[in-house]
Amino acid sequence: MSEAVLTGSVLKVPHGFFTRLGGVSPAPYDSLNCSLSSQDDPANVAENRARVARAIGVEADCLLGLKQTHSDITVPVTAETSLWVAGSGQAGDALVTDRPEIGVGVITADCGPVLLSSDDGRIVGAAHAGWRGAVGGILESVVAQMVALGATGISVVVGPCISPESYEVGPDMRDAVLAKGVAGESFFQPALREGHFLFDLPGYCGFRLEQAGVRTVQILGVDTLTDPRFFSHRRRTLAGGGHIGHQISAIRPVG
Repeated sequence: MSEAVLTGSVLKVPHGFFTRLGGVSPAPYDSLNCSLSSQDDPANVAENRARVARAIGVEADCLLGLKQTHSDITVPVTAETSLWVAGSGQAGDALVTDRPEIGVGVITADCGPVLLSSDDGRIVGAAHAGWRGAVGGILESVVAQMVALGATGISVVVGPCISPESYEVGPDMRDAVLAKGVAGESFFQPALREGHFLFDLPGYCGFRLEQAGVRTVQILGVDTLTDPRFFSHRRRTLAGGGHIGHQISAIRPVG
C-alpha cells in the first residue's frame, strides 16, 4: 500500500482509501480534505476531489457522494439516474452503480469506509458505516442494492477507521448496539475506565457483511486515531476541538 492511498487486495477494480495527504488545503484541513460540508475553501475541496477522481479514472463531476446522515439509505446510480452536482445530492449513506464512468465515494474521519465490488467488477458500492449506520442496517442495504443490480460473488474491504483499541464508548452506546440482538456482545471489551467499553467497529462491520451473504471480507486494520495520515474526530476531541477535514474512499466499476 502506498503512503497516500491504500487499497484492498480483494478488489480488482479502480478504488482507493485516500489519506489526508496529497491535496491543496491549508491547515487545519491539510491537505486532501474532501468534505463539502467543511469550512475549507470550496475551491480547495473541488481540486482535492478532482485529484481523487483522476486517481480512479473518472471525470471530476462524475465522482458522486451523498449528504451522510448515519442512515440505512443506499442510493443506486444506473443508466436512468440523473446525476447531481457535488454538494447538492440527496441524503443517504451508501451508493451503488453499474456505470463505469461513475465513481462513488464516502467521507469519513473515524467511521468505517466500506468499498464493495461484484466478482466481475461491473457493479460496485461504497458505504459510510459509523456505529449507528452499521447497527441500523446500512451494510445489509448496500449489499441488497448491489444484488438487485445483478451482483454476484461480492467482495468487500473495510477501510481505515477507529480501531478497537482506540474506540472507548459508554454504556448507552453499548446498550443501543446490544438492543439490536445481532451478536453485538462479542465486539465489546472492558475499558480501563469503569463502566466503559472498547468497541470493535471494523470487526462488527465485517460480521454484519458476512451475515448479509458477502463471500469475501477484508479488514485493513488501520487506526485513524493513531495514524497521522488520517483525519480523526476522536483525535480532534481529545485535543480540545477545532475544525477538521475528512478523507474520502472511492471506487468505480469496470465496463
